[in-house]
Amino acid sequence: MSNLEFQNDLDRLTEVLPEKVKKYISYEKMEDVIEIVLDIGRTPEIRHSGGKIDYLGEEFVEEEDINYITDRIQEFTSDNRSGIPGTLHRISAIRNRQGKIIGLTCRIGRVVTGTIACIKDICMMNKSILFLGRPGVGKTTKLREISRLVADELGKRVVIVDTSNEIAGDGDTPHPAIGHARRMQVTQPEFQKDIMIEAVENHTPEVIVVDEIGTEAEAQAARTIAERGVMLIATAHGNSLENLIKNPTLSDLVGGIQSVTLGDDEAKRRASQKTVLEREKQPTFDVVIEILDRNTLAVYKDTAEAVDYILRGWPIRPEIRKVDKTYDNQNLEQKDEPAIVDIPEEINKLEKKIEPSDSLKFSFSRQKYVEEVKNFKKIYLYAVSRTIVEKVIERLDLNAEITRSIEDADIVIAHKNFAKGGAKVLSTANDYRLQIFYVKTNSMAQIQKVLKEALDIVETSQTLCGYYDDAERALDEAKAAINKILAGAEHVELTPQNQHIRKLQHELVEQHNMTSKSVGEGDNRHLRIIGGTDFNKKIG
Repeated sequence: MSNLEFQNDLDRLTEVLPEKVKKYISYEKMEDVIEIVLDIGRTPEIRHSGGKIDYLGEEFVEEEDINYITDRIQEFTSDNRSGIPGTLHRISAIRNRQGKIIGLTCRIGRVVTGTIACIKDICMMNKSILFLGRPGVGKTTKLREISRLVADELGKRVVIVDTSNEIAGDGDTPHPAIGHARRMQVTQPEFQKDIMIEAVENHTPEVIVVDEIGTEAEAQAARTIAERGVMLIATAHGNSLENLIKNPTLSDLVGGIQSVTLGDDEAKRRASQKTVLEREKQPTFDVVIEILDRNTLAVYKDTAEAVDYILRGWPIRPEIRKVDKTYDNQNLEQKDEPAIVDIPEEINKLEKKIEPSDSLKFSFSRQKYVEEVKNFKKIYLYAVSRTIVEKVIERLDLNAEITRSIEDADIVIAHKNFAKGGAKVLSTANDYRLQIFYVKTNSMAQIQKVLKEALDIVETSQTLCGYYDDAERALDEAKAAINKILAGAEHVELTPQNQHIRKLQHELVEQHNMTSKSVGEGDNRHLRIIGGTDFNKKIG
């Protein structure tokens, strides 16, 4: 919305305000204002998006001021909301026990564009999307912009079920911000579920947009719509997916929860109790997006998988997207998942670069390259040896790099000593929904083990998995040998290993200020860790 449009829109609101309030309002100070609050017996307030509050003059609001406003707007509905026709402003009433209006909240509505650029590719996948987030972070704004995008750019039949006229504004003519989408008004909030079903049955929509699904009946109506093949875009009460799963009223939106009793063998295999919680059915919404703040979104592209992971206590991290950044918008004409473009030149470069040792041979293909691109991770370190992590990444050719900015990170690796210390960095990581992995010590073996878990390298080729398992076993063997030396053994011979793994064993021995050397020939070449008299002299 341009400054002129916003000024004209704001004029419509100030026209209904009493003079004692109107004279303090200037357009320059209203850019970030959320609402104007008037309570009888108190000074009028202007509330800004950052939490700042400005008081308008020193005169208290009186009953005449409230009546001045209510006489100039439409009657309040059963949910105590009214509006100004042709605008997105909303006026809500606070009543006393006798039903008399004693306070008003005038929420300022704006047309904000560009808030869904970072999720435009998801909006064009023809999948149902559920937005979560605390009040005031922009859920309704995003619904409004998505409605226009899908109706105008994709040419779909869009119907908005507008319970409080927040999406398309007050009056019989919808606000231009929703484009060519149609709007169905709801006379009372409790009828929202009925209008949702009526929209599907009477107006043949391809997409239905609903704000604030809050009851079990509305959740059931949403499932009915989704099962009829209609794309559903909605918001729901709840800050996060985890909160929604625990909400018995709305958990059906993400598949519902049921208690299941496992057999002895299955419980042992899962290392869990015999009674566990599992997802009951397919989620109503394919994608869940948490709005962390006005500029940061956390995207779960597969709701079913995300719910399963959360219920089993497995770590899962959504994709973090920033409003001011652009993301892959290629192949949007396809209604399926966007594919990574073919890059044969990059593949050739990568093929030439990789010269694996005999122990680490694996077939290189475009499919593997695509998987590497998708699974590439940026790691933020906290109290963990950067040098050792870099060595592990380089020696084992891991698909990752270290970043110095936690905002760019995909995962965090921290020392366990700081797990309960309330470190600000770890608190920030939790805010960004980053997975945090902890190392017990800054040893090569421990860091390698945690990196393996963090990067989920078990998903790569079997040969590569075998290599990592062999390396881990070999380092455990070296560690046990070091303990024997410390206990007084003269020397310890390790089992034969390839050159790559022997290097890791040598480095582990060096970290403990001991001496080792490779002995034997061919397949029998192995490490000998030296202790006894020579070692005692060295440490003495």
